Amino acid sequence: MSFIRRAIENELLKASRNFPALILTGPRRAGKTTLLKKLFPRAAYHLLEDPDVISRVRTDPRQFLEEVRLPAILDEIQNLPELFSYVRTRIDQSPRRTGRWFLTGSQDAPLMRGVSESMAGRAAVFQLLPLSLGESARVSVLRGGFPEVLLRPSAARMWFPSYVQTYLERDVRAISSIRDLGTFRRFLSLLASRCGQMLNKTDLASSTGVAIPTVTEWLNILETTAQLLLVPPFYENFGKRLVKSPKVYLADSGLACHLLGIETERMLHRSPFLGPIFEGFVASEILKDQINAGRRRELYYFRDQQGLEVDFLVPRGDRQVILLEAKASATVAPQVALPLARLGQIMSKKGYRVERLVVHRSLKSHGPGISALGRQVRAWGVGELFARGRGIMSVL
Repeated sequence: MSFIRRAIENELLKASRNFPALILTGPRRAGKTTLLKKLFPRAAYHLLEDPDVISRVRTDPRQFLEEVRLPAILDEIQNLPELFSYVRTRIDQSPRRTGRWFLTGSQDAPLMRGVSESMAGRAAVFQLLPLSLGESARVSVLRGGFPEVLLRPSAARMWFPSYVQTYLERDVRAISSIRDLGTFRRFLSLLASRCGQMLNKTDLASSTGVAIPTVTEWLNILETTAQLLLVPPFYENFGKRLVKSPKVYLADSGLACHLLGIETERMLHRSPFLGPIFEGFVASEILKDQINAGRRRELYYFRDQQGLEVDFLVPRGDRQVILLEAKASATVAPQVALPLARLGQIMSKKGYRVERLVVHRSLKSHGPGISALGRQVRAWGVGELFARGRGIMSVL
């Protein structure tokens, strides 16, 4: 598989012309290094993960940076957060020179601490998630979007266990002093089985055999390393009692399938987890669409205590909102649109301009969306909605 152009490329190139440094975060193996090497082929490359390199840099960080030829890519810089202050000093020596430092990392929290403490105003920060449907038609619910899985789908059964082990040994241990990685691995699988459900820390703690504060810490680790999506509820006061817990999804549906032992399309189709995994797939595509376009991440769900529930709510600004139901079937019945119609009517009375969508599990594009589910409700196959050049914000 040749290099796949990423939707975020123009944003990165624009930032490189306006900032001395560019910081690219995202989960391990999402394609950060490949993308930066492709966009900035003249940049020298330095991987800050080998123990010998880390030791040498820590011994004399100033000398290391003086030997770096600019422009330069410093890969996995979260392993050496002390470098941020030295990079800042180098930038301040020539503050008007842009596109000189390209920094990557797999852990958002350590990176953002370094940015806020040392790089404020000097660096543009972006996040790269695995491939989206708009970037590659090979992306699927079963395989997810990691580039290496899409390159060799037949090796996915071997790739995902290796990925999980590397993630546990490098990213998790770098953030936390977790000793029992086996229990954390079981916790990750348990979360996969809770996809699409409201977060219940008490249930997770009792099922894993750990304390609730430990569950909170582990959830923070998974969010920090971009492995977990927590979708918060929409809080607008509609005169109803609303739930307040976020919904839980794994960020990559392929990883979720692996953790649940789902290896084939047939197993996925028969699995009781198909619906929640597909919901998570749609949530991830929405967030990729927003991030790649340089927009703020905004994704919510709606549920009140009277039983009205809509899978996703996407603000568009100026009191415009998209209501979206994700259905794993290839076709959808008109009754699926009823919650959208009810909530849409309520929000319209509150002064919102509402778009109503049902997204179903059809990856092929057959033309425009269907307007046959009821008044003002359109159905789209997921492949149509997130096809190349489109996106949830642009097709409406």
